[in-house]
Formats: sequence, structure tokens, C-alpha cells
Amino acid sequence: MENFLSSCTSGGCGAKIGAKDLAGLLQEIPRKKDDRLLVGFDTADDAAVYQINEDQSLISTIDFFSPMVEDPKTFGKIAAANALSDIYAMGGKPLYALNIVCFPEKMDKKYLKEMLTGGAEKIEEANTVLAGGHSIYDHEPKYGLAVTGTLSNRKIINNNTPKEKDVLLLTKALGVGLVQSAVRVGLADKEIEKAALFSMQRLNKDASEKLKQYDVHACTDVTGFGFLGHLVEMVEKDYTAVVDTSLLPLLPKVYYFAEEYLATAGGQRNREFLGKKVPLANIAPAMQEILFDPQTSGGLLISVAADKAQDLLSEIQKDDPQAQMIGEIVKKEDAPIVLL
Repeated sequence: MENFLSSCTSGGCGAKIGAKDLAGLLQEIPRKKDDRLLVGFDTADDAAVYQINEDQSLISTIDFFSPMVEDPKTFGKIAAANALSDIYAMGGKPLYALNIVCFPEKMDKKYLKEMLTGGAEKIEEANTVLAGGHSIYDHEPKYGLAVTGTLSNRKIINNNTPKEKDVLLLTKALGVGLVQSAVRVGLADKEIEKAALFSMQRLNKDASEKLKQYDVHACTDVTGFGFLGHLVEMVEKDYTAVVDTSLLPLLPKVYYFAEEYLATAGGQRNREFLGKKVPLANIAPAMQEILFDPQTSGGLLISVAADKAQDLLSEIQKDDPQAQMIGEIVKKEDAPIVLL
């Protein structure tokens, strides 16, 4: 009987198809224009937004991947939290979710039950309804959700609409990909692994509810394209983000793991895609790996008006104590990101 994790060649958001491979391809897909589609895939935003009346829109997203942890129930919770995060990043409220399941025919079905139970528990924590789903047999287990929610047309938060002088906040610590690599080779102890698992299972629900009360101009969740990849999506068109890397919240011993060359294949794909867009000459190699590291169910990256930043941060830190101010938005310079 196959082990739940050993059958998988990649897992979590590190299994995501690289942005370099997707670039240009999506633009060639035929699509019908509909003025009610307020947010589609042309801006690489977190979810689709479709207007249903003057005041309200539907928000819809889908996310799934193969396991990155041994315990099926924990994996189910992580995958569900990750899928729900796209709704939270845009300021939406999830209404219901549909399971997406791929599972090996010869694998013990107790793993399937545990995986689905973990997902259902996280959906319930989000005050969301599990409404059904679809399953197929596959060579590797995979799990995720299609989530539908609602969103006020006046409070849609895009991923690429920051304003000059905004302050950048990050709500979760970076490094889950590196920690998981360290776990696989026996370098991470149980407490370090526990910290990463807790972070990945934590919903972005509380932070999302709080940011709706402030002058937030842009938001995205940090996932498979890594911190730098998602930040470039936020600012590349019109602004430059100045980030103080010493302020970035990190999981325990992540810097050491990066020094030990535990970088992931997903991190390398992120580096190749960004190429020379982000100057890295003054950044230590270990910190570079952290910046490119794919995050599974990562935190929210928020661009908020400077005069509201501290108040919002203080509110978020009540539930997410690792949240930090990490930089600011400035006028367009030669690069989309300046790292200090």
C-alpha cells in the first residue's frame, strides 16, 4: 500500500506551473468579452469577479495541489485554507466550496477520508458551506477547492492597484517551502515543522475582515510565485516597492536552511522568471532564496495608506503577531522592486 506522501513528486504551491511557462500563453486563449466580468485572468489577480447587480458581485476561485506533508488531515486543512485565501485577499466573503479530489485507486481510502475531513473542518472554521465536489482516480493524491463568495462592488481590492506613499504589510512569516525541504532531509526539528504547519493552516480570514475597515489600495496572498513574484505583480506596471529585507518576518531557522542550499525547484522557477527585473547584487544569497521561496497558504501582502498603516497593523497583530511593516510604494524607478 502506498504511503500518502511518498507517491508525490512535488507538493503544495511549489508544484505550481511557473509564471515563465504561463507568460503569454494565457493571452492566446480565445475569450468572450463581458462587461460584467470586472476581474478576469488578464491581470493575474487572485480571483474572478463577476457583477450581478449594482451593489454586489460574485467572487470565484479554484486552487488544488498534491501533498507536502505526511498527515492527510493536516494536508486537507492546508489545501482548504490556501484555496479560501484568494477570496480573502480581494476582500470577499466565501459562501460555499466544492471539493476537487484526485486519488490513487490502490491507495488506502482511509487517507482520502482524513484528507476530506481536514478540508471540511477548515471550511467550517471559515463559516462556509461545503456544497459538493468532483473526484477522479489519479497517480497522485491531489486536493483543493473551488470557492464562490460575494463582494461589494465598492470594495473590490485588486492585486495591482497600490498608490504612491502606501506602506506595505505582510501578515505571515516567510519560509514554508524551505522548512518543508529541511523536514525532508531531517534538518528541521518538530517545533520548527509545527510552526510552519500552523502558519499554512491558518486562515487569512481575520486579517481580511480588518483590512476592509481601512484605506487599503491593493492586496494579494503570497503563494507559489514567492514573495518577490507576487510583489512584482502588485507594482510592476506603475510603481516601485522599496522593501527592507531585515523587517521581513521569517519562520524559525529559515535563514540557516537557505544557507544550507535547501532551495526548491519552485523557487528556482521563480528566480528564472523574474530574471533581472529585481536587482539582487546587495542581497545575500540566503535571503535571495527566501524571497523566491514558494509559499503554500502564505500571508496577505497589503498596500495601505501610510496614515492608516500602523492602526491596521496593530489590529492584524492581535491575531497574527508575526505581521510586520516591510516597505513602501514610491514613484516608478528603474526596477519594480528595490531591496535594502
